[in-house]
Amino acid sequence: MPSNDSNTTPLHSTAPTGWADTSNAHKPSSRGELNPVPKSPRFIVVEGPLRVGKTTLAKILAEKLHARRLYDCDDNPFLSDFYKEKPGSALRTQMYFLMERQKRIREALVSGAPAPVLSDFLLEKDRIFANLNLDDEELKLYDRYYEVLTAGIPAPDLVIYLQAKPEVLRARIEKKASRDESEISPEYIEEVARAYEHFFFHYAASDLLVINTSEIDFVERSEDLQQLLRRLQDPVKGTQYFLPLGASE
Repeated sequence: MPSNDSNTTPLHSTAPTGWADTSNAHKPSSRGELNPVPKSPRFIVVEGPLRVGKTTLAKILAEKLHARRLYDCDDNPFLSDFYKEKPGSALRTQMYFLMERQKRIREALVSGAPAPVLSDFLLEKDRIFANLNLDDEELKLYDRYYEVLTAGIPAPDLVIYLQAKPEVLRARIEKKASRDESEISPEYIEEVARAYEHFFFHYAASDLLVINTSEIDFVERSEDLQQLLRRLQDPVKGTQYFLPLGASE
């Protein structure tokens, strides 16, 4: 089981200026009025479908922001059976993910450390996959547990949603897939991509930055990363979209 990053260093001056320290947020101006400064997000999530690059980007941003990493569960003992489509494996897989994810979020948010939390998963992703993978009776049972286990967990301050075309996701899975991931069908990849699009089209619980990664690469092309970091110098309000210059060339 991956452990959370123990780095608890507070935000440094080299972090994007839009997420800077807010200790002077209410410092009076020369005219005597208050100068409000947008508060830095303290709970940030990078989300998107399989192999879209969310874990890589979360790692980079956590280093830039001196944030504590919150890792998704990657040791689900039922996942292999699910990819092999064994009967009953979908519910077991989903319940394990639900219990682990809510537990990790609760532990990270109550730690009291001064640094922000940066997660590579959104709790609601669990419900996205439950709706895709469970039958009606299983979903009724799952929903009862979901409501109890997630009660009181706050929404993130900022969600960065990475999207990509299904054919791009398929190519990345073929290139980097684990043994289990190699068994994922192209049809399922398309279903997941559509489910994410539908979910985030209606998402309003947090500020949301949508990034299409089909034509960009934060790892191989430094300029793509630098453009994103420059974009994050400005606060994200509501739902906004980001496409690096030259990405469509």
